[in-house]
Amino acid sequence: MRKRIYVCHTFYHVYVAALKELNLPEEERGRATLVLSKMSNRFGDLASRAEKSGIFAKAIEFDEKDFTFFPELVELKKDRGSLPANMRQRIRFCKRLGELEEPYVPVDFSAYDDIYVFCDSDPIGYYLSYKKIRYHAVEDGLDCIRYRDTAHEDNAGHFKLKAFLASLGVIFIQNGYGKYCIDMEVNDISVLDHPMKKMVEVPREKLAAGLSDEDKKRLCSMFIENRAELDATLKKAKEEKKPIVLILTEPLTKSLETRERLVRDMIREYGTVDGREGVIVIKPHPRDLLDYRTRFSEYLVLDAHFPMEVLNFVGAEFARVVTVYTVPNAIHCAKQKVYLGNAFMDRYEDPKDHAHVTNAAKKIS
Repeated sequence: MRKRIYVCHTFYHVYVAALKELNLPEEERGRATLVLSKMSNRFGDLASRAEKSGIFAKAIEFDEKDFTFFPELVELKKDRGSLPANMRQRIRFCKRLGELEEPYVPVDFSAYDDIYVFCDSDPIGYYLSYKKIRYHAVEDGLDCIRYRDTAHEDNAGHFKLKAFLASLGVIFIQNGYGKYCIDMEVNDISVLDHPMKKMVEVPREKLAAGLSDEDKKRLCSMFIENRAELDATLKKAKEEKKPIVLILTEPLTKSLETRERLVRDMIREYGTVDGREGVIVIKPHPRDLLDYRTRFSEYLVLDAHFPMEVLNFVGAEFARVVTVYTVPNAIHCAKQKVYLGNAFMDRYEDPKDHAHVTNAAKKIS
């Protein structure tokens, strides 16, 4: 039996890792190790819930250190004014980051057959390259390379030369260009500007479609902390024949007071469906710092951090989902989707502050 390990930096990464595990044959499931990097996220008690769900055999936190933690690496990042000088520094940087990261790595990666790394541009990618350990890279977010190809962006000058050096292991480049990256898993190759030979297509929707009802329950138990409260709310709404309205928040407006007014207006204007007052469920954005559980205590407020795709598995159909800028395409359990866009935001801030947002006309589908 092959030993698998997943290195995740966000809750969405954990979601995709769980989908991959739940699509395996039954006899292979529940054996993988989950590594949660604390470099850019705090996962709370997700590690214990991941183990309790049975989706993963073991979950470990990783105190991954950004290069800025090490003063000598900050010095090596400075521009020396010429390609040869900068390249000498970069060769040194790639090796030293791997060396300096080693004391913080919590597992022996060489003991695993299949290593999946989300966002290998983070230090873990440099570490595995330094140790000459082969791994599979996985796309950071859904079609994220379509919108920001960081491998090309970070290596804009003389890209072909740098990619060649990365293929030899002289320097490191993320997203499939490193020597020790076996392949780069993406959702949809057809939408990418720079598809490359190591890319393999693994559609997220296909993984989600492969879940059984029991799989969905396990996934929800891992991600939704107040699942019992959610189930009770959904049951009561069904008994009272009330529509359920899902509000997706975002870190909009600098003023939290203005943001609270904005969300209350969303509820007031869209919380009633066909003349019936809806049961309001609020899913805060992970970067939204407004305390919804205190300020909106009259409504059910879900945990901010789990991916909104998980809502497809709670066993409910929302009469309406309402957002300002979050594209709700990933939610398939809503009869109506309302995308408010720029016209709505004009009421709360200077239109110039969000004029850069494209495709922001109001849409109801």
